[in-house]
Amino acid sequence: MRAHAHHLGWPDARIAVVETDLGRTAQSTERRDGYKALLAEVALGQVGIVLSYESTRLSRNCTDWYPLLDLCAYNHCLIADRDGVYDAATPNGRLLLGMKGIVSEIELHTLRGRLIAGVQQKAQRGDLALALPAGLLRQDDGVVVKDPDRAVQQAIGLVFQTFLERRSASQVVRLFRAQGLRLPRRQRNCETVWRTPTVAAVVMFQFS
Repeated sequence: MRAHAHHLGWPDARIAVVETDLGRTAQSTERRDGYKALLAEVALGQVGIVLSYESTRLSRNCTDWYPLLDLCAYNHCLIADRDGVYDAATPNGRLLLGMKGIVSEIELHTLRGRLIAGVQQKAQRGDLALALPAGLLRQDDGVVVKDPDRAVQQAIGLVFQTFLERRSASQVVRLFRAQGLRLPRRQRNCETVWRTPTVAAVVMFQFS
């Protein structure tokens, strides 16, 4: 896109590349500091053109897409992708950019639908293997068994016993922390680590 900006006549000194959002979904603005900073710069009138490979790189949510169009139209900022350059202040530009935003949002729903359908098909075949919480292990043949670690078994058993007595996950956490007890947690590499109890961790054990 830097080369594209050069082709459109922008000098290198006036080109800023936003890379902080790489690897993050455009479904919303959450944790997208680069996109938020871009909106702020456009609102201040400090941006002449916004370039992206395609509109999905900017947003896959019309709720976030249209505020950008409004700001660009008000501050005379152009929007460009690999297909062309658009002016959100003109009827044709607004129409094309609006359609691109709608298509991006629909694509996201389509992708999500395909992923869910794939998961459901695996579940129907009996091939779906979800990540197991601490206390459970999956053998090579797919059978799920209790963790042979006695310390893990005792800690989980104590969680259930305390919950039956206290009838509250927060009470279990309060008691465990007062006694300096920790709960096992499964890492992605299947390694078990011991961490300070939280309400979320206790609830997870109850519904596992």
